[in-house]
Amino acid sequence: MRHPLRTAATALLATCVLGACSTGSVADDTGGGDTEAQTQVDADAFPVTIKHAFGETTIEKEATRVATVGWTDHDVALSLGVAPIGATAITWGGNKAQSTPWYDAKLEELGAEQATRYSDVDGTPVDDIAKLAPDLILATSSGLSAGEYKKLSAIAPVVAYPEGPWVTDWKDSLDMVGEALGRSELADQVEDETEASIEAAAEAHPELAGKSFIFASLATADMSKIDYYTPEDNRPRLLAEVGMVNAPVIEDISKEGAFYGTLSAERAGDLDSDVFITYAENDTDLATFTKDPLLGQIPALKSGHVLASTNKTDGLGLSSPS
Repeated sequence: MRHPLRTAATALLATCVLGACSTGSVADDTGGGDTEAQTQVDADAFPVTIKHAFGETTIEKEATRVATVGWTDHDVALSLGVAPIGATAITWGGNKAQSTPWYDAKLEELGAEQATRYSDVDGTPVDDIAKLAPDLILATSSGLSAGEYKKLSAIAPVVAYPEGPWVTDWKDSLDMVGEALGRSELADQVEDETEASIEAAAEAHPELAGKSFIFASLATADMSKIDYYTPEDNRPRLLAEVGMVNAPVIEDISKEGAFYGTLSAERAGDLDSDVFITYAENDTDLATFTKDPLLGQIPALKSGHVLASTNKTDGLGLSSPS
């Protein structure tokens, strides 16, 4: 089961990110210039009011300087032909430009420049974003707090997530960003193309249909616990879109509105599934997990139906699908 799962995940990553939009925008890599939009806004697109978790935001006209917060809003904007002037630095799974291969490939296709990258290690970098003087801030798939939203709103209109932090479905992000950028018609096209890509990946791997899975995050630094992702998280959501199903135990223990949970390793034997997926820092981590007297009781680890990938770039693509 290891190889088909890895192949399917790779197929998903290759086909799902950034849609197949062929038009684009150009932005100055220092954040000094406005976005030169090459795609056109829909007729009567503005003004538009978008509801979200912190209320609603009205955008009066097409934005020319777009900044993003979180790990996917920049992907979504770019798929609609708008290259942000500022975006979160991708440090885990990113490249030397603090970006990703799929983002950079789309930039090259569009003839656009890299965004100014800012770190979110200590929370949303309000000051760094303010320096870019954006006229729109996208944070539909982020961990934005109410306080950060208020501060950012003093800079420019902010489109936050619809319900809770880090649990926005890629379709909802696409719809909201499409509205905010005045490109809902193009967003619908990108959604159709992306869904077709997911369907193609599912058809290419029929052996995954109906297989139960648990997407977790084990760490050799602390093997007393098991962190797992709930059905509301985008990792399980994408696997479900190719026909897999969340393990019943995860359905039972997941709390509404939470994207992850934690169990004591003493309950490892309860985590029954056809496949177990986790991150790994080193090639030896899987052996360490399997030999552990508690974690080794996870049924899929005992049977060898496990993916413990050390490829952080692939892991990022599956962690934050766009």
